[in-house]
Amino acid sequence: MSAVGSSNPEYVVARVRARRGSLYGDEEYRKLTRMSPAEIARFMEESSYGREINALGSRHGGVDLIEYALNRNLAAQFEGILDWSEGSLYDLIARYLRKFDAWNVKTVIRGVYTDADQSAVEVDLIRAGEFDDRRIRRLLEADSIDAVVEVLEDTIYGPPLREAYAEYEETDVLVPLENAVDRAFYERLLSGLGGDEPTRQYEAFLKAEVDFRNATNALRLARSGADIDPAEYFIEGGELFTRESLARLARNLDELVEYIADSQYGEELGPALRDLEEADSLIAFEHATDAALLAYGDRLGTVHPVSITPIISYILAKEREVENIRAIARGKEAGLPVDQIESELVIT
Repeated sequence: MSAVGSSNPEYVVARVRARRGSLYGDEEYRKLTRMSPAEIARFMEESSYGREINALGSRHGGVDLIEYALNRNLAAQFEGILDWSEGSLYDLIARYLRKFDAWNVKTVIRGVYTDADQSAVEVDLIRAGEFDDRRIRRLLEADSIDAVVEVLEDTIYGPPLREAYAEYEETDVLVPLENAVDRAFYERLLSGLGGDEPTRQYEAFLKAEVDFRNATNALRLARSGADIDPAEYFIEGGELFTRESLARLARNLDELVEYIADSQYGEELGPALRDLEEADSLIAFEHATDAALLAYGDRLGTVHPVSITPIISYILAKEREVENIRAIARGKEAGLPVDQIESELVIT
């Protein structure tokens, strides 16, 4: 593991391709949706999650066991990728994996906001980012959002969270805080990228991710009922929206879909855009954008097969697999019908 020296994409891509072959497909998901949580755990034990299920099985059971195993496996998978990587490739991957620091910050904030039990928050954390165990523990022990911000003062999230905190107090909605976290992450992610063609393709993917995040955040704001201008929470770095166009389009899903269809994403994201047109809820919209990003990442991975893009494509696919299994386990625990659980899955 090193951030200096020459990159080694050939080696890392070969290892990642081997792992990609073990990801669950349609048939595995079909089986899982018809299993109980205990049966799901046993199914996972026979797959790439076996080590985690066996290590945690004596301390946890049911959905808790599945959740802990998923998050531990995800962290181990990504730590392995970093261990294999060298030079600028390591730096680019490490930057992207800091998305899990942002995920953890937002998860802790939501937990404090809803007065959730500390153990319930901890099970949702994904320790695949830069934060060490000590900082994660301090975040979990924070008993107020102000205390969470204080723990993060020396990170890239501290100053923007402190700035957004006053607005949170005024509106009592989390969007200002969550968007401050996203903006800090993407600003760091997109700064100082290299100029070779594979890296430009990688940058194009990141910009697409920013574009879809902007659209989703704006829709969340519009549906929150709060008197907040979506343009105030615009994330810099994308290409599809300006502050002004986002504020207008985000209030009308049909116009938003049409705008994307006529954009640079239209040709590549055709199937996903049809899903967007049929989406009748914010959840369906988010699932469609997730599927669109997965498809976009896969396409970039084939254009430059020996570069960071197939690695990022695998990271996204692995992350989605974990979210799908989690959705199935939680759905089964809640007694949801199979067709409703299947509607929660994102499969490309």
